[in-house]
Amino acid sequence: MYLDEIVAAQKRGEARGVASVCSAHPFVIQETLKLFERPLIEATCNQVNQFGGYTGMTPKDFVEYVRGIAEEIHFPFERIILGGDHLGPNVWQNEPAESAMQKSEEMIRQYVEAGFTKIHLDCSMKLADDPAGMLDVEVIARRAARLAKIAEHAEAENHSAPRYVIGTEVPIPGGATEHEEGVSVTKVEDVKQTIEVTREAFVREGLESAWERVVGIVVQPGVEFGDDFVLPYQADKAMELSKFIESQSLVYEAHSTDYQTCEALKNLVKDRFAILKVGPALTFAFREAVFALAMIENEMTAKDERSNIMDVLDDVMLKHPEHWKKYYRGDEAEQAFKRKYSLSDRARYYWVQPEAQNALARLMKNLGHGVLPYSLLSQFVGETNLDAAQVIARKARRVLEDYRFACG
Repeated sequence: MYLDEIVAAQKRGEARGVASVCSAHPFVIQETLKLFERPLIEATCNQVNQFGGYTGMTPKDFVEYVRGIAEEIHFPFERIILGGDHLGPNVWQNEPAESAMQKSEEMIRQYVEAGFTKIHLDCSMKLADDPAGMLDVEVIARRAARLAKIAEHAEAENHSAPRYVIGTEVPIPGGATEHEEGVSVTKVEDVKQTIEVTREAFVREGLESAWERVVGIVVQPGVEFGDDFVLPYQADKAMELSKFIESQSLVYEAHSTDYQTCEALKNLVKDRFAILKVGPALTFAFREAVFALAMIENEMTAKDERSNIMDVLDDVMLKHPEHWKKYYRGDEAEQAFKRKYSLSDRARYYWVQPEAQNALARLMKNLGHGVLPYSLLSQFVGETNLDAAQVIARKARRVLEDYRFACG
């Protein structure tokens, strides 16, 4: 199992890591497969679950979807590692604990049976009938072990035993909702407690062998991003945290590493943050490429034949505001700006909508398969001698190449 190799390399003192591409976007997945020899592609609980998630896909559907993309570009599917991110009751936080956990059990079962082998057990969120105050770490651990037990008894299609990641998600998934000047690095004593309490919960459930396959723990190394800011990694502030994990059998998983510089990503891997989660930065790059192509289309296509994709996307977001409304603060003009250009890229939830898909198809048809005019590429893309599909690929690849370099 490739994740075991990464952990073993880290324990030998090697700066090796793996980029965890958390996206269901076909362009993003395709470029990931083209660039990485052993790609790790993850689906989140709100993207993909037994009820379809916002993509409309069950875990089995997602596996077949990735398989289809792999076959299209002749990539060996067996080399892909599939991961489930934030698998727990996050989607059902408004329900009583027992109801939410039963749904979580079924979700975990379907993920493992479908062939997902990297499972992030995340039970850090409070549920409807939990008592007031912070959720007790013992409760989090007990719920995580309960889900691990389901995973252990699920009949996996590929017969590969799951590798687990534990730990509370510190950065808000998809980016912060307010501008921040800094975030606190996870304290060593908190990591130590999470490992000890979760190990005990696993043992109580008779899951000693499953504990041997816990490869990582999610911590906050001090990185974050939001609508209009990026907090860069500062190695000196994470030094104590980095040193602690050297004595453990695990590595760290860092979330919200989007928009970090290549050098910062390399330093994260060197400091034992071996699993680097990325998602919004990739769909932001895709959106950026599509908008550039829309500008080129405006110069090349008659008004009544244009895709008007920027307006179509915004109209879809306005009709279905549930994925952005509570995240984008400000007046009407500020929200309109964020819908297009926020680094949190809530627009990523809307490319699956039929109107957006149809507009994208029309845009690509209008621009054709040939190389686009030098002057327009220079003006709107900053590179020349590219066709429309290559413009999109280059944008996504630039983000992915930083991760490939950083992961060694």
